[in-house]
Amino acid sequence: MDDYPAILHHGGAAGVTGSCHRLQIAPDRALLIDCGLFQGQDADHLDSLEQHTVRFPVDDILALVVTHVHIDHIGRLPYLLAAGYKGPILCSIPSRRLLPLVIEDALRVGFTRDRALIERFLEEVENRLVAIDYKTWHTVIDDECHRLRVKLQRAGHILGSAYVEVDSLDKQAGQAQRTVFSGDLGAPHAPLLPAPKPPYRADVVVLESTYGDRLHEDRLHRRSRLKAAIDRALENGGTVIIPAFSIGRTQELLYELEGLIYRANDSRWRDLEIIVDSPLASRFTEVYRELKPWWDAEAHRRLRSGRHPLSFDNLYTVDSHDTHERTLDYLASSHRPAMVIAASGMASGGRVVNYLKRMLGDERHCVLFTGYQAHGTPGRAIQQYGPRGGWVELDGQRIEIRARVETVNGYSAHADQNDLLNFVRRIRQPPKEVRLVHGDADAQAALKSTLLKWADGAGHQLQVMLGAEPHPAVSRRHEKPTVAS
Repeated sequence: MDDYPAILHHGGAAGVTGSCHRLQIAPDRALLIDCGLFQGQDADHLDSLEQHTVRFPVDDILALVVTHVHIDHIGRLPYLLAAGYKGPILCSIPSRRLLPLVIEDALRVGFTRDRALIERFLEEVENRLVAIDYKTWHTVIDDECHRLRVKLQRAGHILGSAYVEVDSLDKQAGQAQRTVFSGDLGAPHAPLLPAPKPPYRADVVVLESTYGDRLHEDRLHRRSRLKAAIDRALENGGTVIIPAFSIGRTQELLYELEGLIYRANDSRWRDLEIIVDSPLASRFTEVYRELKPWWDAEAHRRLRSGRHPLSFDNLYTVDSHDTHERTLDYLASSHRPAMVIAASGMASGGRVVNYLKRMLGDERHCVLFTGYQAHGTPGRAIQQYGPRGGWVELDGQRIEIRARVETVNGYSAHADQNDLLNFVRRIRQPPKEVRLVHGDADAQAALKSTLLKWADGAGHQLQVMLGAEPHPAVSRRHEKPTVAS
């Protein structure tokens, strides 16, 4: 019985996409945390169907817990259901509203445009969704063999995001364990969202490490960097292009931009066009407005003062493809300053690619990255080679980069090294084991060193494992993931 609970990773162990983690509490009972798509370098060497096909067992999964609705955490849900998973999908109340929108978009892009098929699948997903209040234990199973409970806590990453406390009890062996799956943790002082607070206790923590080897700029500094980029656009008559994911980053940027415009003394700022060119982002923003009860205290103070952080006079949305084409022509040819926020966040597809193809060759414009760019994505290539006057391949075309390329790391929705360390060290009854996932090799190695140094100084015994390292208790019946992730 000492082999359980055991942790196995079906994605996200040694990369920053494809998160999918299994907590095996018995040979025939398991809990699945997330089931995301592989992207960028994590997906380079296999075709889409091959890399995302679910080959791990699903008949023993008691429940799927969704930490948040980014595609790299839920994008394999259609494949999971196709593999025969019939259990519930547990998530927070805001995620319950957002998840069907993400899945609908993923189906249209990656599977089919047949509306009847999409509607049938969405109905199936809707019937499985079980919304859980934060800070409330939800019992997955309680019988003569096991009691398994989960609790969601705010993670501060995007609206509805959660880290997961799992309380597992083997009644026959009298063994209990508290396992915490971090999901993606947000940075403190992020717009709209309260900062995550660590749990009271944990025996094992499965911890993301996206920014485990670096520190973010503080909010005041990042806001000034954002303002400076826009000021240059006002002087140059250019467009600031921000590749951003439709959910999370787009809404945070709108919140910050409303604040900058509100405080601006320059009339040009009040006339600046802020364009969200993404139908999906527009839909998410509308749902964000409806989910005000889950905003943080600062956002509610703005609302009480009569301001509207996600709906202001300068904000324009582009929905139809025809309007997108007209907007693109207008901004590429005119000298009117503007800011465009468009998906995707790593420039791997979506409407932002059209802006980049038209504007990267013009020095008047600026590409501003505010989020992580994974290895193997066009965003990473632009970020790496743009400042040196390099080039990038987009849709099979070689595009010379003459536009300015800037990065403001402070807007990352991920916790940095200090935040991740604080999440562990502020657990009142700290874990004996931390397993690092969702990070590149350098980030995981740096965070491991930082955690061990803290533990040594605190006199705390701590084992830090990397996600790619095999867990000694993994049952042989579970196949390993088909990609290094």
